[in-house]
Amino acid sequence: MLSRVASSLYWMSRYLERVEHSARVIDVNLVLMLDQAPADADLRWHRLLRSLAVSLPESVAAEPAKIVQTLMFDRDTPQSIIAMLALARSNAREVRNQLSTEMWEQINRLYLEVSSAAIDDVWDGQTHALFRRIKEGAQLFHGITEATMRQDEGWQFVQVGRFLERAEATITLLQSYFGERNTTDLESFDGDYLDQVSLLKSRTAFEAYCQVYTADLQPDRIAGFLLLSAKFPHSVRFTVDRIQGALQTIAEQTSARKNGQIDRSAGKMRATLDYAQIDEIMAGDLLLFLGDVQRQLRQLHALLQETYFQPPIQAILAS
Repeated sequence: MLSRVASSLYWMSRYLERVEHSARVIDVNLVLMLDQAPADADLRWHRLLRSLAVSLPESVAAEPAKIVQTLMFDRDTPQSIIAMLALARSNAREVRNQLSTEMWEQINRLYLEVSSAAIDDVWDGQTHALFRRIKEGAQLFHGITEATMRQDEGWQFVQVGRFLERAEATITLLQSYFGERNTTDLESFDGDYLDQVSLLKSRTAFEAYCQVYTADLQPDRIAGFLLLSAKFPHSVRFTVDRIQGALQTIAEQTSARKNGQIDRSAGKMRATLDYAQIDEIMAGDLLLFLGDVQRQLRQLHALLQETYFQPPIQAILAS
């Protein structure tokens, strides 16, 4: 597979995953406004911006309406939903011959729907409607991909992009939430029920968490569930497992570019998460642990760039 094709499939998938996550986090925060005290609003909106790794001018960051408008419709803000959808669609167009007709139609439909929306659609009393369509549109694309795309090397790059983006999103969300508090003093979390619910719902995890622990929300359990659950699709452990599986398949199908460094990097992450215990992590330094896994994910991304997307000339000649 050409490096350009692999790169476009990877980034198309990453951008769509990022779109779904952004829509969900914004929607959860808007709902939270109905129950929060006004004094808490600034804290939570700033936390949202940190969780999406977005930096906005103070004149925008001080007003929820401007934040939402920017994160939804500002094409000059790279992290806005419309900008990321445009990039996902552009990457899809680059590899149109690799996609099924249904895949292309779905990503194009989602882009056009958001392009034709306006900020009034967010504040007109039907807050959930637009965000639900965005989330379901991204999920539908992945479902169509699963059902109609040949599960060859290209499909594996789609999976790597999707799950690597998902792992980074979960880690950044945990950092933004736990970074505000003393993570070694769990009593400091008492009374933050709404924050704990919003954290879980931002990762589609509230119902799944309650199935395991009932509605007894405890910060160490929440952190452990989002980090170490082997069966929850948005946990870091689950996503790293899927990343490693896809990378192993890619390596088998591209033996000329088989890279032991990528295998070691993915295997190290998986071993770290497979054998970690949340009580040990919380007793030590949760933020340090999150930062270490985040660095490994970014290193893996850099290795993918070097090996498959922008390979050195020696690798190209050898293949």
